[in-house]
Amino acid sequence: MSDGPRRRNSSKDAAEQKESGGGVALKKEIGLVSACGIIVGNIIGSGIFVSPKGVMENASSVGVSLLVWIITGVITAIGALCYAELGVTIPKSGGDYSYVKDIFGGLAGFLRLWIAVLVIYPTNQAVIALTFSNYVLQPIFPTCFAPESGLRLLAAVCLLLLTWVNCSSVRWATRVQDIFTAGKLLALALIIIMGIVQICKGEFYWLEPANAFEPFQEYDVGLIALAFLQGSFAYGGWNFLNYVTEELVDPYVNLPRAIFISIPLVTFVYVFANIAYVTAMSPQELLASNAVAVTFGEKLLGVMAWIMPISVALSTFGGVNGSLFTSSRLFFAGAREGHLPSLLAMIHVTRCTPIPALLFTCLSTLLMLCTSDMYTLINYVGFINYLFYGVTVAGQIVLRIKHPDMHRPIKISLIWPVIYLLFWAFLLIFSLYSEPVVCGIGLAIMLTGVPVYFLGVYWDNKPRCFDAFVDKMTYLGQRFCMVVYPEMGKSSDAEGEEMKEVMSPLSKEDGENHKSADC
Repeated sequence: MSDGPRRRNSSKDAAEQKESGGGVALKKEIGLVSACGIIVGNIIGSGIFVSPKGVMENASSVGVSLLVWIITGVITAIGALCYAELGVTIPKSGGDYSYVKDIFGGLAGFLRLWIAVLVIYPTNQAVIALTFSNYVLQPIFPTCFAPESGLRLLAAVCLLLLTWVNCSSVRWATRVQDIFTAGKLLALALIIIMGIVQICKGEFYWLEPANAFEPFQEYDVGLIALAFLQGSFAYGGWNFLNYVTEELVDPYVNLPRAIFISIPLVTFVYVFANIAYVTAMSPQELLASNAVAVTFGEKLLGVMAWIMPISVALSTFGGVNGSLFTSSRLFFAGAREGHLPSLLAMIHVTRCTPIPALLFTCLSTLLMLCTSDMYTLINYVGFINYLFYGVTVAGQIVLRIKHPDMHRPIKISLIWPVIYLLFWAFLLIFSLYSEPVVCGIGLAIMLTGVPVYFLGVYWDNKPRCFDAFVDKMTYLGQRFCMVVYPEMGKSSDAEGEEMKEVMSPLSKEDGENHKSADC
């Protein structure tokens, strides 16, 4: 089955690209600090400030909830280890989409891309932007809710501003990410320091073993499994750096190094922030609060309590930037492989940013802001998103079996993907058992991509009028955005050749599959 690029009139496109100066490429401008900023900034969103109670209410006690945060952090680190090996073995932007496509074929990769394009990233970005606008407007409407139209308008302004930044320069986008990630870490450091001060004052009743494991409701295996599921969602975003592998400076070194730094840091912050919360609030108070960090600040900061709402706003602003940056690269990678319109695979002739992919990401998110079913859609596809994490890690084992001699700059023991898959299977089976309807609807949404794949990607001999229309729209888009196809591997010839050599076994097999399918 074909899963490679399907560009029409390739010779004509190549000629036009050459004439228009198509020797541009994605710039390698993401260093180690910015790489850590992308991971930390995407994992730590508004959740740890606003509502860490999802784990607490299902864990049934403070002690078990802290254990859930620690264990989930360890499992996330194991998953990140697996992605680190895949990221340097298949060093292509696009993350798990690229890995699933190369290992399992075009249809599997397209379904991962389809659900991301259709629901996951537009809805997540819209929700984060709405959270940002809610906390910015909170001081203006202290005694009531901000008007819905005002929230959506400010969220749209946030999205448009950050899209402009990302279109203008990769360096600007990473600097914004670095600054706002540092800001949210400073805010969380303040929370942790205040927690330490509380402990020094003797305010650690809920941390004493006898009290920490005293349940405020009966322990239930199903609820504890749900707590792990909530914790796994809180760590979501740990794989986002793999979406921008081709823009990393020295990806063979910085990709794994950034993962090894960022995941333990986030786990530390999550665990100790939750410890800090229970030094000032009982579990009942924490569960009753709609914004835990704000309540915490009101209890301990006095006149400086305004710091917490501002921290949430800054955190979510950085979260929107990180999500725009990484998701646009996913769509760029999908278009380059022929799974999305080819215009999305082009970059600006001087700025070297994927402007069409960024505009597409922004537009789809703005459309989500106009709907009232965002949160429902997130519930439906959250299961599918987690499903593909396991499929990708399983692909690591498949790749070891199919290509044992493939060059792997990082090679971890297979015990780690097996541990991750056991934990993943436990959560997946529980999700299916507890919410079969929601999971079923999520699967149905994903499967709508099957006919789209066969009609849009697999079917080569489309009517000439359709091809002519697509080519015309692509040409107009190129003129409007001043973009061309990037030249692969231009920025670093030696590294580019090494990448080609690393990926050649898969590419060769894909070509053979394409040939047999066409026959």
